[in-house]
Amino acid sequence: MSSLVEASFAAALNSVPTSESPETSAQIVLVRAGRMPEVERAVVSEGLTVQRGDVVILETPRGPLSGRVLEDISKTWRLVPHEALPAITIQRRPTEDDEVAIRELESLSAQEFMPWVMRIRSWNLDLELIDLEKTLDREKWILYVLAGRGPDCTKLALQAAAAGFGIIEVQPIQAEGTRPKEEAKGCGTGGGGCGCGS
Repeated sequence: MSSLVEASFAAALNSVPTSESPETSAQIVLVRAGRMPEVERAVVSEGLTVQRGDVVILETPRGPLSGRVLEDISKTWRLVPHEALPAITIQRRPTEDDEVAIRELESLSAQEFMPWVMRIRSWNLDLELIDLEKTLDREKWILYVLAGRGPDCTKLALQAAAAGFGIIEVQPIQAEGTRPKEEAKGCGTGGGGCGCGS
């Protein structure tokens, strides 16, 4: 997966904004969020300073996840209006309770992988599950599938919800590497629907 990581790292670093705006003291870093190797930008919460290699707790559009800091890009960040700051926030370093939860959820994900593979097959969906994880608040499963965005992605989210598995988000991953940024939204069932085809 190293080439995927390198491509994602370069994409995140090279997409630094160029517009001018008033300065901010926010620390901006590159992080790897969750179990997939894609690299994202994150803003560090006020009063917290992080450095390369730190394990951190993130608030992401997918929900709360653990992550690792890869690089501080504050010096190269062209300061922009608040709404253009990264969507991911580093909330804190892990507490002892966080570390216990991370280990428990990693074990749970390993246990649940094959059952989810079998469910996808039994539902006759043309999708290949490559990984999964549960958010730290235990509110949502995120299923990473090797496939394009399409109806089977939507069907997986809806059938899982209908079968009583709660809130499910399906994240399609392209075989050739990271997803284009505009296609990075997953398929969720939090509102009874799925955005995979939108």
